[in-house]
Amino acid sequence: MLDGMSMDQLRTFIAAADEGSFSAAGRKLRRAQSVVSHTLANLELQVGFALFDRSGRYPQLTDAGRALLEDARQAAGSMDAFKAKARTLAEGLEPELAVAVDVMFPIATLTAAVQAFHHTFPSTPLRLYVEALGAVVQPLLDGRCRIAVIGSLPDVPAACASEYLVGVPAVSVAAPGHPLARIEGDIMRDEAAKHVQLVLTDRSSLTSGHDFGVLSPHVWRLADLGAKHAFLRAGLGWGHMPLHMVEHDLASGALVRLRHERYPMQGAAFSMHAIFLKDQPPGPAGRWFVNQLKCDSV
Repeated sequence: MLDGMSMDQLRTFIAAADEGSFSAAGRKLRRAQSVVSHTLANLELQVGFALFDRSGRYPQLTDAGRALLEDARQAAGSMDAFKAKARTLAEGLEPELAVAVDVMFPIATLTAAVQAFHHTFPSTPLRLYVEALGAVVQPLLDGRCRIAVIGSLPDVPAACASEYLVGVPAVSVAAPGHPLARIEGDIMRDEAAKHVQLVLTDRSSLTSGHDFGVLSPHVWRLADLGAKHAFLRAGLGWGHMPLHMVEHDLASGALVRLRHERYPMQGAAFSMHAIFLKDQPPGPAGRWFVNQLKCDSV
């Protein structure tokens, strides 16, 4: 009877285990609870044992159910990958490539990749969104772009696959006249918290209520990295910046590097990843563009 097992049954099993109830699984799968219960009952009949203990208010995985859950995930994931690759092959070359790029990504590397793209795919228009935090991911989730290059947002949505590109070094900086710049050695968090920190704001609602890399309660939020850079040079606050944007400032003395005690990872680097929806991987042009970002990054 195992030969009659379907992928739909496995997906229903996974949804019920993840959601904690058959009704919640039904909402996720857009099916009636009775359909979910019937599907799982048939699956249990085929495997020959119970996958869920239904004696309580909510169904709980049995030991056998837990033992099979990871295999079910792998099987469903393999089918998703198969369908995604088949869809990509059937589509052929994209008529247009839209990419959202994190503002922290090195602009010289991005520019070189775009120039090479236009030379290699002259008939494929390229549309770029340059954003920060959740606003990089939002166009991907909305279907407005096929690929997002993230770094300032540390979380990858569950529906997305992630592919590492490069680490972008970052530093905490302030103008030489700023009080923090006059401190020799490491700066305590309590001291940093006394001063205005300049941070990028998210144009989307994906990170509402979340702050990344914020050490001070005194915050000025800016939507543009160039404005943040100018404010830092003007001594209006301190903040984290990608190293490639402030190297000349550090060399000339226009900005001073800050060291924060007990927070060695703060400002260390942005880990850049290309992400895309698992069921909509990049086509030929998109795959080429992602690889180009890897090759040109240093």
